[in-house]
Parts: sequence; structure tokens; C-alpha cells
Amino acid sequence: MSYFRRLTETTPTRLWINNPTHTEARLAIDAGAIACTTNPSYTAKMLEHPEMGDEVQGIIADAIAQYEDDERAAEQVQLELVGRTAEPFAELHRQSEGHEGFVSLQSNPHTDHDAARIVSDARNLIQRCPNGIAKVPATAAGFEAIETLLAESIPVIVTEVMAISQAVYAAELYRKIVSNASAGPAYFVTHITGIFDEYVAAWSRENDVALDGTLIANAGTIVARKLYALYREREYPGILLGGGARERRHFTELVGGALHVTINWKGMAEELIRDDSPIEERIAIEHDEGDIEQLAAAVPAFDRAIGEVALAVHEFETYGPVELFRSMFVDGWNELRRAVTKEREGEAR
Repeated sequence: MSYFRRLTETTPTRLWINNPTHTEARLAIDAGAIACTTNPSYTAKMLEHPEMGDEVQGIIADAIAQYEDDERAAEQVQLELVGRTAEPFAELHRQSEGHEGFVSLQSNPHTDHDAARIVSDARNLIQRCPNGIAKVPATAAGFEAIETLLAESIPVIVTEVMAISQAVYAAELYRKIVSNASAGPAYFVTHITGIFDEYVAAWSRENDVALDGTLIANAGTIVARKLYALYREREYPGILLGGGARERRHFTELVGGALHVTINWKGMAEELIRDDSPIEERIAIEHDEGDIEQLAAAVPAFDRAIGEVALAVHEFETYGPVELFRSMFVDGWNELRRAVTKEREGEAR
């Protein structure tokens, strides 16, 4: 069996595929992927892809005919593309009775502060594709929206989680809203391990942090393992979902846990299959407490990530690693918006 099929046979760890083309989605399902994530940069990336560009351009043309406002047209483009991506996963969703086969939508990042808009976008997604799942940032406005979505039994991925305090808040909120977790809507809490590493590495370079490079590189994995242990100890509802992978280790270092991890097909999933990598259970590795204390003392963002109550809810969205991640989404969304405007101007001529 291939890597991910062996993974499924021997561990509770599962693969989600991130921002795939239609071909990659089918390949990932065949390889053992059980669901799919997209983000606000998805459509811009697909617009530049040789397989997907013409299709996305056609969706843009349809959207500008439907909406006079470019922002609303861009939102429609994102919804329609995610809806099409969801189609090959629909059978998994049906066969699993709604436990697998999800495809996520995280819409316009410029409306992240508007809980009502987040809720509206999630409702539109579920109407467009029954196997859709709302992807909502772990911020004050995001959690306000999540309360409404859970009350309406709409499945949710809590994203942009960099700190343990964000994940604890997400779990406690679900317990507050959903009286029977076994019968409640699907709920995933995504720790963005790779982007956290990226932030810590950049901050450490800029501030001449004199620590072992391996320790700095593993900052996100340390937080992810601490978070996983805490969730298991407290029997929190939902499933942890690893995200923001930048290297293969952001998947392989979490193997063995009862959690799911989302990675790209190119450069990651296909390489694990090609290399016939061994299945090694790594999630339970314990890190030296002295090393953790050194890292916390040297890097404030890590210190705030590792504590259970280190961040208040109103601080979630201004936390450095979260701002970094969101800036990537804003850049991607703005590219889509420019493409919509360019197509409309071309039509006008």
C-alpha cells in the first residue's frame, strides 16, 4: 500500500489535501485523503495554474455578469470554485455519513471583523455544497460567528490558531454551545504549525536570537504536541487539524495522533508517496523542558503560544503569527479582486 493508505491502516492520523487542482483532488482521494481545505488565496493561485486558469477565468466572467460590485463578484468566484472542488469529495461525505469528505471555504478576509458576514458566507457555502465546512478565524469576531454556526448545526473549522489559548477557547466554546458533542456538528481546530515556525524563524533572525537552529525550527511542532496532549488529557470535543505546512515534517512529526493534517499535493503529499516513506509515530515525543524554557525566554511569541491563558480573546487577531498568516490571505484575495476588475474593464471596452 502507498504511504497514506498504510497511515490509515496503522494510525488514527488522516490526510486532508490543501488548495488542490481538480486533478490533484482526485489523486489525493485515490491516495487516501479524506477531506480538503481551501483558503482565501485559493482562487488567485488556481487562476495562475495551467490546468485551472481558463476555468477560473470563465467563472470570473459569469460573476461580473451577475454582480456589479467587484468585491461581491470575487466572493461569488471563490464560492463557485470551492463548490466545484467539493464535488469529487461528495461521495466520501455520503459514504461516511457526514464524517469525511468536507471541503472548506474561508471567504473574503476583508470581512473578517464582521461576524454576520462570516455567518452569511457559511450559509451560502452549505447551500452550494452539502459537504462544505465553514473555515472561520480564531478571533473575537470569528468566535462570535462560530457561536451562531454551531447553534445552527453548521460544521466548522476554526483556523488561524497559533497559540494554545486560542485552541482552548475554541474547545470550551463548543462545550458551551453544543450539549451533546457526539450528535453535534463536525468541529475541527487547526493549529497552523508551519506558519508559526516561519514567524518564529524570521523574528529570531531579525533579533539575533542565539539559540540552536533546530530548536527554533521545531517551535511550531513543540506547540502542536503540547496542544495535542492537552486536548487528549481534557477530552476536548472536536478534532485537531494540523495546517500551514511548509515542509514534510509538519505532517510527519504529528503522525500517530488522533488528528488530521492538511498539506499540499505538490512537493509534499506526492513526495511522501513517491519516497515510500516509513510510518513513524512521532506525536508523543517529549521535548526537553529546559529547551522549551530557553525558547520561551528568547522568543515572546513562543512564550505566548505555549501558555493556556497567555492571550485574551481580544488579542487573538493582533498576535504576530496570526497577522502574518492573515496578510498572506489578504494578498491572495487582492490578486483575485484585481483579476475581477481587469475582466470587467475588458468587457466594458
